[in-house]
Amino acid sequence: MKLAVPKETKVRENRVALTPDVVKELVKAGFEVLIEGGAGMSSFFSDEAYTAAGATIVPDKNKLYADADVLLKVNAPSPDEISKMKKEAILLSFLFAGTSPEVISACEKAGISAFSMDAIPRISRAQKMDALSSQANLAGYKAVILAADTIGKILPMMTTAAGTIRPTKIVIFGAGVAGLQAIATAKRLGAVVEVTDIRPETKEQIQSLGGKFIEVKGDASIKIEGGYVKGVSEEFLKMQQELVGKHVKEADIVITTALIPGRKAPLLMTEDMVKSMRFGSVIVDMAVEQGGNVVGSELNKTVQKHGVTIIGEGNLPSLLPMNASALYAKNIQTFLLHLADKDKFKWEMEEEITKGSLIVFKGEPVHPSVKKSVSA
Repeated sequence: MKLAVPKETKVRENRVALTPDVVKELVKAGFEVLIEGGAGMSSFFSDEAYTAAGATIVPDKNKLYADADVLLKVNAPSPDEISKMKKEAILLSFLFAGTSPEVISACEKAGISAFSMDAIPRISRAQKMDALSSQANLAGYKAVILAADTIGKILPMMTTAAGTIRPTKIVIFGAGVAGLQAIATAKRLGAVVEVTDIRPETKEQIQSLGGKFIEVKGDASIKIEGGYVKGVSEEFLKMQQELVGKHVKEADIVITTALIPGRKAPLLMTEDMVKSMRFGSVIVDMAVEQGGNVVGSELNKTVQKHGVTIIGEGNLPSLLPMNASALYAKNIQTFLLHLADKDKFKWEMEEEITKGSLIVFKGEPVHPSVKKSVSA
């Protein structure tokens, strides 16, 4: 079976789907691996490293797509890229299928099968395949580092002969994978950390990392599925904003991490909340690519509003491409070896991981999120 890895085409993307270390393991398992020339350069993996691992470098992207039995990517291919794939080839990548109808339509027309890395069920035996978590973990770390680099002060308390410097206060919205790593990173750097999350069960995790939990009483509108918040009322968000607002007013840094799969990110910080912050404060909106949690944030831009710097970096894992690629490659390797051996895919259609992540099967949409979007 030929596995093909093209160079990512998304703007500001530095990651690659396979690293030389993982290529070596897949070749040993009997797969043939094709890598587009230069695919790993932005992640600091040379063509020579891939060749030494047993891969074949293919300079012609069109030939790579045409020869692939399985195409491995980080981001979803464009419809044009998909059209170059041979019939009944298989795609493994992030798809975010519910909000990408044009990609799903292209998969239908090409007659291919597509698995989505973001649709892998969050169950214990799929943890090593969970690319959303591996990338969010790095994003949470990088968000704190970006904020620390931007704020005009140090994070820890420091006592000097000239006086004592008070520690930086950081407020974090959301204690998912990204938020928990942000808490841990901020605490390691010496900041005082306060955290809000609409799931009361996160309180213990927050406190175990040294954060203070800002508790907002939940209501019946909060819907949680598979560890994700799937829905919340406007009334609850308003109540949360009011309570958290006083903490934000005293914060030096705010980091927002709230996402709802398949939907626009919830608005957590109003313009009045931004205005209330001290002059020189910093906000990192980690949800900016899905519409943003913060009024005034702009995708892939750092802007100043009311004396507050708002960082809207849409692809934080891409800023750590060596680690992000290494973790993603392990995720995709584990996922691939669950689905297939060197000769064929198992197509265990009722198996939980297969069923949850298979979006299109031989040109036919099979995932509930896709059926809705395609028929809409």
